[in-house]
Amino acid sequence: MDVSLPPEDLQNIFDALPDVVFFIKDTGCRYTHVNLTLLRRLGLRNREELIGRTAAQVFPERLGGTYLMQDQRVLDGEVIENQLELHLYANRAAGWCLTFKRPLMGGQAVAGLIGISRDLGMPDSRHSSFTRLQRALEHMQSNYGAPLRVQTLADIAGVSVAQLERLFKRVFQLTPQQLLTKLRIEEAMRLLHTDVNIAGIGQACGFSDQSAFARQFKATVGIPPRDYRALVRGSHAQRPRPPQARSGRAG
Repeated sequence: MDVSLPPEDLQNIFDALPDVVFFIKDTGCRYTHVNLTLLRRLGLRNREELIGRTAAQVFPERLGGTYLMQDQRVLDGEVIENQLELHLYANRAAGWCLTFKRPLMGGQAVAGLIGISRDLGMPDSRHSSFTRLQRALEHMQSNYGAPLRVQTLADIAGVSVAQLERLFKRVFQLTPQQLLTKLRIEEAMRLLHTDVNIAGIGQACGFSDQSAFARQFKATVGIPPRDYRALVRGSHAQRPRPPQARSGRAG
């Protein structure tokens, strides 16, 4: 039985999910279908304002070009699964999400791409393992600038490494490594609003060298640290603010 839905029906379904961005793009990386969440976060009123445009045309220049390059990789056949990203929108503070993108096939050829970005929410504090995982999280929050072994976190939580990985995804929606990356990038963003030099920021946030810091920052935020600093200094009206660090939450 064919249970596939037309793009318009998918769009209407995702309209009801305020914590999920949904989109379909054609082979020119132009939006063909979007949900209301994406419109609102871009400060737009009608889908017609976004349909037919690329990410490079609706996001700040430094970000839009990077998002466009990611779309091209997907059109070339790459599948993006569960990628931790920090999205910067014109009308809101930075927001953490998990992104999924895959090519859309039309017969034997790629006809476009489809994707969602799901906001990270509050951790599941009612889970039976929350308290022990909270101890591991607090250790990460206090020591993100130093090398951290997953085994050490597992020992603090009193579970095996395999259990730690499974429980972190269940409670925090992230793996331990993703959560550590999130903590490090949040602190790096905060420091990039200051005059601390970029090499020093990378070292303070636990990266082995400046190139490793730049690669991880770009993979997560969409632009290199230097461009992020220029972005936040270049427009006071639309300045993307780093997420507020909050004890005990993953997003």
